[in-house]
Amino acid sequence: VTIQSEAKNLGPVSGPNRQRDLCTFCTISLDQEEVFRTKVYDKSVSPFYGEDFYFEIPRPFQCLSYYVYAKSVFQRDLPVGKVSIRKDDLCKYSGKENWFSLQPVDPNSEVQGKVHLEMRLNEVITDNGSVGQHLLVRIIECQELPLISGQNCDPYATVSLVGPARSDQKKTKVKKKTSNPHFEETFFFEVIYCRENVIDLNRSTAHMTFDLWNNENLAQDVFLGETRVPVKILRKDSIHKAWYLLQPKGNGSKSKSDDLGSLRLKLTYIEDTVLPSACYTPLCNLLLKSPDVKPISASAAHILGDIYRERYEAVLPMVRLLLHHNRFVPFVSAVAALELDNTQEANTIFRGNSLATRCIDDMMKIVGKNYLAVTLKPVIDEICESNKTCEIDPVKLKEGDNVEVNKENLQGYVQKVFSSITQSSSSCPPLMCDVFRSLRHLACKRFPADPHVQYSAVSSFVFLRFFAVAVLSPHSFQLRSHHPDPEISRTLTLISKTIQTLGSWGSLSKKLSSFKETYMYDFFKSFQEDKCIEKVKKFLDEISSNISKESMSKRIQKRAQGKKRLGKRNFKKRWLRVSSRELSYHKHKGESSFYHCRLKIHRSSKTCRSQEEMFQVVHSEKPLYVQAGNCVEASEWLEVLGQVTRCNEGRLANFHTSNYTSGTWQCCKNQNNNAPGCKPCTTTVLANLQLDIDCDRETERVFSLLSSNDTKLQDMEDACASMAVYQGPQREQEECSKFTIQEPKETFQTLKQLRNVMEELQRQHNVRNDTTAQYGSGRTSSLSAHHMGGALR
Repeated sequence: VTIQSEAKNLGPVSGPNRQRDLCTFCTISLDQEEVFRTKVYDKSVSPFYGEDFYFEIPRPFQCLSYYVYAKSVFQRDLPVGKVSIRKDDLCKYSGKENWFSLQPVDPNSEVQGKVHLEMRLNEVITDNGSVGQHLLVRIIECQELPLISGQNCDPYATVSLVGPARSDQKKTKVKKKTSNPHFEETFFFEVIYCRENVIDLNRSTAHMTFDLWNNENLAQDVFLGETRVPVKILRKDSIHKAWYLLQPKGNGSKSKSDDLGSLRLKLTYIEDTVLPSACYTPLCNLLLKSPDVKPISASAAHILGDIYRERYEAVLPMVRLLLHHNRFVPFVSAVAALELDNTQEANTIFRGNSLATRCIDDMMKIVGKNYLAVTLKPVIDEICESNKTCEIDPVKLKEGDNVEVNKENLQGYVQKVFSSITQSSSSCPPLMCDVFRSLRHLACKRFPADPHVQYSAVSSFVFLRFFAVAVLSPHSFQLRSHHPDPEISRTLTLISKTIQTLGSWGSLSKKLSSFKETYMYDFFKSFQEDKCIEKVKKFLDEISSNISKESMSKRIQKRAQGKKRLGKRNFKKRWLRVSSRELSYHKHKGESSFYHCRLKIHRSSKTCRSQEEMFQVVHSEKPLYVQAGNCVEASEWLEVLGQVTRCNEGRLANFHTSNYTSGTWQCCKNQNNNAPGCKPCTTTVLANLQLDIDCDRETERVFSLLSSNDTKLQDMEDACASMAVYQGPQREQEECSKFTIQEPKETFQTLKQLRNVMEELQRQHNVRNDTTAQYGSGRTSSLSAHHMGGALR
C-alpha cells in the first residue's frame, strides 16, 4: 500500500496551550499492533509527513489504523485521533486520495482478538435436599490479543455471572508474555432455587461476562476486550462451545465528540493469490536464466526492471528470487557492465537510479541486515541514549551551547562510527564481497587509466548507499525501533554527511571543496591528519579484492598430512591465517609468498570439534586437524571459521571424530573410506543470515507486476518490431527511447516467451477463481503487500 497523507485542523488536546505548541507524529497499526511511526513534527496543527512505508502483511488482520499523537516530554504521548479502515474496505480506497475525519481514541474501545469458551448446565441436589443448577464455564484459550508497548501482553481473564440481585466474579491465572494464551481453566457457578433468590435461567436477563485484561503489576491493568454470553442460550446437559470476538467495553457506545481534524490518505493495497508451486516453474525458470541471456537487456529480469523504471520497489521480488537461487551475482555483474558501457566519466560511476543500483541496494538491505547490526547498532544506541549536543552550525546553535564542546562530541561520534566501519571487513557478508569484487573489476576494465575508479565503484555503494543511509535513518534498517527525536536526528545527519564524505573522499582523493557548508569544511579538516584515506582504501581492498585479510592469525599445532594415528609427535607448529576467501597455514608469522597449504573457503568446508582443544576443517580433499592452545582458543577459531563458511554450498552435515587408518575409521569402525561421518558437524547459524524467501510468492508478485503493465510490454514489442524492420540510418525513435533494446530480435523473443507464460498463469488463476475455495485448503493462500507514505500538513 502506498500512502500519501495530509492532516489539517488537528483538534484540541488536554492541557494548557496544547493546541498552540502541538508537536505531533503519526503511527500505522495493523489492528492494535504498531508497525510504523513517523518522526515528530514541531508546533503545527497542520503537520506534513513526507514518509513512504512499504511492508508485507505477515498475518491475518481486521483493520489498518492511523493514529495521530501529540508528543509529550514529561508524560505519555496523548492521542489526538485515529482513522481505522477495515480490511474489506481497503480495495475501495486503493489508488485514490481520500479525506477521513479523525475519530476519538477510547482505550476501552481499542480491542482485538477472540476467546474460545465452553459452557454447560448440570443439575445437582444440594446438602439440604433442594434442587439447583451448577453452571460450568471453561476458558480454553485466546488468540490475536494486541501487543502492549510493542511487546506481548500478560493477559488474564475475569468471569462473571450477572443477573438480578447477583454478580459473582472469578479470575484466571496470569499468562506471561503471550498474545495467544492457553488458560484451560474451569469455573463453577452455583445457582440455588429458593423463594428469596430465584433465577429462571431460561427467561431472565442473566448473562456471563468474560473480560480480558493485561496485568500491569504496579500500574492500572489495561482492558483488552470483553464478550457477553446470555445464559438463556444454554440447555440442560448440553455443551455450548464456540469462539467469540472480543468487543469494546459496553459494546463500544459512542458519544458525540469535538472536531478533531482530518487526515488525507493515499494508499495502494495489493492482495496476491499464490497458486501451487508447479504453476510458477516456467516464469521462474525464465527469470533465473536471465544472467545467461546475451545481451542482458534481452533477458526477462532486465525487461521487468526496464518497464518499471519509476517504481523502485518493483525489482525487489526479482532480487529475492535471484538471491535464493544463487543467480544474483552474475545477473548484477552483467547489468553493471551494461551501465558502465554507457558511462562516459569515471567520477559519475553508479551515481544514478539505474537497474544495477536498485538491485544492489535491495541486496544490501536483505543480506547486510546482520552486518549493520553488528557494525553500527552499538554506536547508534550510544548516540541515541547519551543525547549529547553535537550542533556545529552557528545558525542553529541554541542559547548556552558551546560550539567547541559540540564539535568535540561530534568528532568523538564520527571517530567511533568510522572505526566501526573500517574495522568490519571480516564481518562483511561474502555475497556483498563478491558483488563489490565484480564491480571493482568491471570499473577497472572500463576506465583503465583512472587509478581511483576501483575504489569509487565500491564506495558509492558501501558508504553512500549503505552505511551513510543506515546512520541517517536507523529505524529503516531495524537498528532502532522508532524515529529518533529531532535533536538526535540532527546529530545523525551530521555524522552521515561526514561518513559519506570520508568514504567518497578517501576513495576518490577529492578535496574539501565538496562541502557547501563552511562549518562542515572546518570540521572535516580535523580528519585529514588521521590517515583516513589509507584506512578507507584498506577497508575497500579487504571487501572487494582477492587480497587476503587477516581476520585472525595465531600460532597453532597442525597434524602431519600422513595417515598416522593422532599423537603429539605428528603435530607441527604453524601459523594459521583465515580470511573471507581462504584458510592457510605458514611456517613463520606474516609469511605470504610461501605457504604449506591453502584451502578455498567457498568449497564444502566445515569446522568440527574433535576434542576440547582440537578441531577439524573438513573439506573435499582430506580433513585438516588443528590443535589449539586451549579450549577457549579452539572455540574462537570455531566461531570465526563458522562465520566465513556459513554461506558455503554443500556444507557437510556429519564428520568422523578420528582418522582413517589400516582400512578403518577409528571412531566408528566403518571400513568404507567414503562413508559419511558418524557425528554431526558444529553448527554456526548467525541471526538474520538465513534468507527466508517464498519463491512462489515472489514469482506471483512478478506476475502481478507484469500483468498490470501489459501496455508497456506491448509498446516494447512494437519498438522491437520497428527496430528490426527499419533499415534506414540509426536514430533513436521516440517509442524506442523508453526502453533499453540492444538486440531487437532477442528481446522480442523473450517478450513472446513472457507473454505465453503469463497467459498460462492467468488461465490457472481463472480456473481457481471459478471454483469455491475452502478456508485453509491446499497451497492457495492470500498474501498482501503494502507501500506506505505519509504527508500530513
